[in-house]
Order: sequence, then structure tokens, then C-alpha cells
Amino acid sequence: MDRNFARSLSLVLKSEGGWSDKPADPGGATMKGVTLANFRRYVKADATKADLRAISDAQLATVYRRFYWDAVAGAELPDGVDYAVFDFAVNSGPGRAAKYLQAVLGVGQDGLIGPATLAAARAKPAGVVVDALCDARLAFLERLPTWPNFGRGW
Repeated sequence: MDRNFARSLSLVLKSEGGWSDKPADPGGATMKGVTLANFRRYVKADATKADLRAISDAQLATVYRRFYWDAVAGAELPDGVDYAVFDFAVNSGPGRAAKYLQAVLGVGQDGLIGPATLAAARAKPAGVVVDALCDARLAFLERLPTWPNFGRGW
């Protein structure tokens, strides 16, 4: 539910860390989990890496809400499922997080969390959905060629 956005964001930020600009990272320059591309899209179109490093808490919340939380219908998902899908979206994109949730729920996988996905998510115990989604997410991450370099941080 939407009341969980602030709590979910605080949990995500505990694992996102600070500044990163590693050549092997496909996300490129990143601060607290926000890439320069997303910062430019949602906050400041002509932002520099220095601007990203100085991101404010309000700007950070704006990016996370618009690009991740809202994109996965976080406010409409059951408690616990909302955080699991949100965290997955932050690391692997909202579309992929939605498709994996849909696969776990046994509904059509279009990458958009709509009425059918929400109904299916509400029909199952949240713990069962979260466990299945986390297992599927880990299996996906372990198959990535970047897993050996970044897996511990994910």
C-alpha cells in the first residue's frame, strides 16, 4: 500500500549504497541507486555527475516513486509484496519485476501490473508470493554475466 512507500524506500536505500561509477556496471554513474540517465529524466535534464552526487533526499524520493514504485503499482500491491516488487524493479527494471511477479502468480506476462495481476496478488498469501518472487529473482540474477562482479552487492 502507498503508506509503505517511505518504509520500502528506506529499506532499498540501505542496500543501494552511495556513489558508484564502475566501467563494468551497465547502469553507469549511480548515486544511491539512481542512475545519471534516470536523474536526467526525472529531475534535471542537463545534470552532470556532480549534480547526481549531490542528489537531495526529495529528489531521490521523486525518482524512486515515479520510476519504480508507481511503475509497479506499489500502492496497490499487498503489504510485503509491494516492497519485494519495488526492490526487484530498482535492480532490474519495472518491466522485468512485473513480468516475474506475473509468472509467479500464473497470469499473463505483459510487464504491466494491472487488474488481473493485482487480483492474483491479493488472492495468495503475501509470504508465498514474496518467497516465490525472491527465488525467481535470485535465479535470474545468478544467470547474468555481471553476477561474479556485482552479485554480492545485489
